Amino acid sequence: MKKLNLSLLILTTVLSFSCKQTQKEEPATAALTEDEINAKALKIQKEIITLDTHCDFNVNNFTDSINYTQELETQITLPKMEAGGLDVAWFIVYTGQDSLTESGYKAAYENAMAKFNAIHKLCEEIAPDEIELALTSDDVRRIHAKGKKVAMIGIENGYSIGTDLNNVKKFYDLGGRYMSLAHQGHSQLADSNTGEKDSVWLNNGLSELGKQVIAKMNKYGMMIDVSHPSKEAMRQMIELTKAPIIASHSSARALSNHSRNLDDEQLQWLKGNGGVVQTVAFSPYVSVTKDSIFKNESKKVLEAEAQKQGFELLERDSVMTFSKEKREAYYQKYIALRNNAAPKLDSLKKVADPVNVADFVDHIDYLIEKVGIDHVGISSDFDGGGGIYGWNDASETLNVTKELVRRGYTKTEIEKLWSGNLLRVLDEVQAVAQKIQQEE
Repeated sequence: MKKLNLSLLILTTVLSFSCKQTQKEEPATAALTEDEINAKALKIQKEIITLDTHCDFNVNNFTDSINYTQELETQITLPKMEAGGLDVAWFIVYTGQDSLTESGYKAAYENAMAKFNAIHKLCEEIAPDEIELALTSDDVRRIHAKGKKVAMIGIENGYSIGTDLNNVKKFYDLGGRYMSLAHQGHSQLADSNTGEKDSVWLNNGLSELGKQVIAKMNKYGMMIDVSHPSKEAMRQMIELTKAPIIASHSSARALSNHSRNLDDEQLQWLKGNGGVVQTVAFSPYVSVTKDSIFKNESKKVLEAEAQKQGFELLERDSVMTFSKEKREAYYQKYIALRNNAAPKLDSLKKVADPVNVADFVDHIDYLIEKVGIDHVGISSDFDGGGGIYGWNDASETLNVTKELVRRGYTKTEIEKLWSGNLLRVLDEVQAVAQKIQQEE
């Protein structure tokens, strides 16, 4: 009898454990209606901090008369952040790649300084009661608790530091908390992913100056961004750095074969380093195939509108070769063109198959499967080419949270994705910097 009772006890325990496991694997939202998903997402979003690591901007929209307190034609403004529940925007000090000459470095530095000054003007003069600059994760939480929006600063393309290592500290003191060492084209610091097109490289990864910049970034507490540098440059960065890295706006190459995305090997490097990849809502990086098909249809609509306005549509690579003033003028006209064509484009979205929020969250799912929930975050690349159907500006931010809820992600997991993981890396990078400085 004792053996029988013991057998029954074991069987009961196994069955009970099996049932619990089955229940755990069932989606938590299986029985939720769309209204319930919306309500749950809204509740979660009000209780966490949502953070987007990559938002470009034009300094012309950071003036006393035209600025982000207004409802502009840009994808991100303070009203749009409020409407969508986006709490933290990393404004990007972006500089396009130009010649590796003293004149090129001087122009790049001046461009960077103008953008730093614009962000400070927004936070300190234009809208100090609405948005404040954060330098640490504690700042983020403190400012958010006051009911303000939070600004942070990332630097896209270390080209703007020129050959002066002192500029790393200067940019850090101005609020820069991450920096990539290259963009579209090889810089004096690192090779770009664009070298994949022709297999022509300048630095074979990092230059000697680039290696010194990595050491300086570690020393001061600036996160290293690997979203644009080449794969070999990333490998060398991880080999050299004493702190975790980030990919500020990249997705999974296995799902969309674009050189700006990270392949599975790179993802494992990043995981081993303790870093985070900020999944980006940039259509071709989410789905090269869907984006190409939809853009061909959209192009027909835009070309018809452009013909009416006498405007010449150009490829992005061509526009990137323009001077700063000419490029900004082109994009202003292009935005106006798109706005005029918006009704037709919206109709097209209903019958075609644009890259959407579900496709975007497919990347989040995949990245989590490969590297774990602690190493994945979220970014948009708004006003820099980003935006997908359903999250095309900051006012639609809730749609991302809704899709995460729909797929059964918990509040704790969603919080990690939206801000927890990135802020954890920032904390670790700054702790490493403090240790380095104490040891000197």
